[in-house]
Amino acid sequence: MREKRHAARRAARTAIKSRFVVLTGLSGSGKSQAIRALEDLGYFCVDNLPVTLLPMLAQLTLRAGTEISRAAVVVDVREGKMLKEFPVIYRKLERIRNLHPVLIFLEASEAALVRRFSETRRPHPLAPDRSAIEGIREERTAMTPIHRMADHIVNTSEMTVHELRQTFTGVATGTAPGAQLVVTILSFGFKHGIPVDSDLLFDVRFLPNPHFVPALRPHTGRDQAVVKYLERSDATREFLEHTLNLLKFLVPQYAREGKAYLTIGIGCTGGRHRSVAIAEALKKGLAGTPAVQLRVKHRDIAND
Repeated sequence: MREKRHAARRAARTAIKSRFVVLTGLSGSGKSQAIRALEDLGYFCVDNLPVTLLPMLAQLTLRAGTEISRAAVVVDVREGKMLKEFPVIYRKLERIRNLHPVLIFLEASEAALVRRFSETRRPHPLAPDRSAIEGIREERTAMTPIHRMADHIVNTSEMTVHELRQTFTGVATGTAPGAQLVVTILSFGFKHGIPVDSDLLFDVRFLPNPHFVPALRPHTGRDQAVVKYLERSDATREFLEHTLNLLKFLVPQYAREGKAYLTIGIGCTGGRHRSVAIAEALKKGLAGTPAVQLRVKHRDIAND
């Protein structure tokens, strides 16, 4: 009996805190997709719960025998006047024993939000009878106090729906969303302009140009015929070897430094052949880099 009592005490001391995720942020930033991702991970999810009920739901996750072992709640500008009470109530959550509250704020650039509201044709909750941009700016101001409190801030401006959901899969194991460095390898054509958001830029116009091979001209750098043509060049093989060695050193350094986004521009003349093939090869070579989420975008692959 004594050993059982000691074991029970040890278990109580080492009990894992119940995870309680409060998901907030700007309208149009992807909260709906994020909460669905958490629901798929086994979280009990509530969208737009009144902030005054947060402590009650939190206590439910801690009760012995309850089916709710972890929960996620969306709190946003739809709360209206009650939103002003959120900072005080969230501090109460932080004082609940064995509860591990996490505040995650989703945001996006003004341009991205305007585009999303235009595409969905849905009115902004603060601008049912005026322009979306007016509502976006008013909401950003109203959410500033909560933004400052957030444990994690996730910028979804450049994320696809799939990438946003993938970002939140780590929440179940305690990984902070956005903790990974998002590396975008961006192919482009110099004749269409240099991408302004490139952190690193490589010019591959010195490589053999498939554009001047009639049989290859209609293809892109994703096609094996173009890839094999480029691989026959010593310059291609040496460039990939040296560049991958450089990036395998640099990328982990950026990740450890806490950088959230890294864009690597790969440019050729038109953005259809050489830059596309090199971008795909770099992604393959960097696969498996710890704490990094890799993505490839081909900006000008459809241009002539």
